[in-house]
Amino acid sequence: MQHNRFGYWIEEAGAVEPRPPLAGEREADVVVVGGGFSGLWTAWYVRQLEPGARVVVLESEEVCGRGPSGRNGGFCNAMWLSLASMRERWGGEEALAIGNAAAAAVKRIGAFCEEQGVDAWWRPAGYMEASTAPAHDGSWERALTACRELGVPEAIVPLSPEEVQARCQSPAFRAGAVCPDSATVQPARLALGIRRRLLEEGVEIHESSPVRGFEAAPGGVVARTEGGLVRAERGVLAIGGAATASGGPLRGRLTVASSHIVLTEPVPEVIAEIGWTGGDAITDCRSLVDYFRTTPDGRIAFGWGGGRIAFGARTRGRAEVDAAVIEATANHLYDYFPALRGRRLTHAWGGPIDASPTHLPTVTTLGAGRAFVAAGYTGNGVGPSNMVGRSLASLSLGRADEASRLAFVDGASPRVPPEPFQWIGGEAIRRGIEAKEEAELAGRRPGRLAVAVAKVPELIGFHIGR
Repeated sequence: MQHNRFGYWIEEAGAVEPRPPLAGEREADVVVVGGGFSGLWTAWYVRQLEPGARVVVLESEEVCGRGPSGRNGGFCNAMWLSLASMRERWGGEEALAIGNAAAAAVKRIGAFCEEQGVDAWWRPAGYMEASTAPAHDGSWERALTACRELGVPEAIVPLSPEEVQARCQSPAFRAGAVCPDSATVQPARLALGIRRRLLEEGVEIHESSPVRGFEAAPGGVVARTEGGLVRAERGVLAIGGAATASGGPLRGRLTVASSHIVLTEPVPEVIAEIGWTGGDAITDCRSLVDYFRTTPDGRIAFGWGGGRIAFGARTRGRAEVDAAVIEATANHLYDYFPALRGRRLTHAWGGPIDASPTHLPTVTTLGAGRAFVAAGYTGNGVGPSNMVGRSLASLSLGRADEASRLAFVDGASPRVPPEPFQWIGGEAIRRGIEAKEEAELAGRRPGRLAVAVAKVPELIGFHIGR
């Protein structure tokens, strides 16, 4: 098994010629720091809104899309399963506006792939959440109730045990629910596809250009790298969990955890045998979620969001390569699909997650409104990053429109404790939740300590899960 920090998607997407690092000084209307989905979509929509805008993208990796954007499960979902949480936070009207915007973003990504000639394995399909323990039955009911009360009853469809098994047979699955307006993509192909179109549109991209300084300047902002600087009227920081590192603009507002994936050899006969032929992207109902999907050549990608907390947002490689977490992930795969025992796992990889206390993304305005930072997708960014990128484009062009007024822009957010208490508390909670959920999956009564620790996030106003 090949186990490294980049994983199968980036390998499969193929090599491209890196863009040269920034050298010297540049002038721009908008400078975007970060070449993942949020940054790339921001640049794309800036140019769609104002074709003559000068846009510079600065990416720290050798090639855009090699961070978390190119390593995730490739679930392209709307945010309907978070509708109840959004309503509690922002109110019904605002929550519904975000739900509709997120659903529109899913469709826009599909249209982008078709219209721009990007083969990102876009496949419309349902997003199914399946219960795997009695304690998890009905986990979707709050969201389902919110959808019905806010007038979008078709956004989430409850499924009986028989209906779940008809979509994908597993001895672990009980009942469930499905969000029909979803899709899967090959995330690294999508990132490279956006990158290619940006270059063709004349957007200036500099890779291997980590930004060492980002500051206000007369009439705008300045982004500095080792080789040069960019002066721009406005700037966007789309750097994920790095925004919460020491000195970062979102320090105290995010926790950096990790998620890890194993990939099987092609097993089309197993997929056909269990009836998983509709392409559904599937998760269980755990807080430390298992998530899984198929590929066009009949592989199964199976991930677990239960990786370790990163002290001070510094991953030190454990967020990408962690043999113990990969072993646990593989065991979950076999529990759900016993027919895969004995079949080869070809790849394993991981990546950091910028986890927000609300489990919802946020856009924060910096300084005098000349810069904006986006983060907090909590492992669910493929679809919402398009929505957020559209909002960032409007904000960075100074436009007051519907996209710039969505409630996640400058919404209040709980703060997380400073280090080392953030790491100590986060790891204790993670282990407590893991112990509780593993016991529930095995049909055992969880220990009192694990149950007590697992309740801590709710008691302090943090949201774990949707």
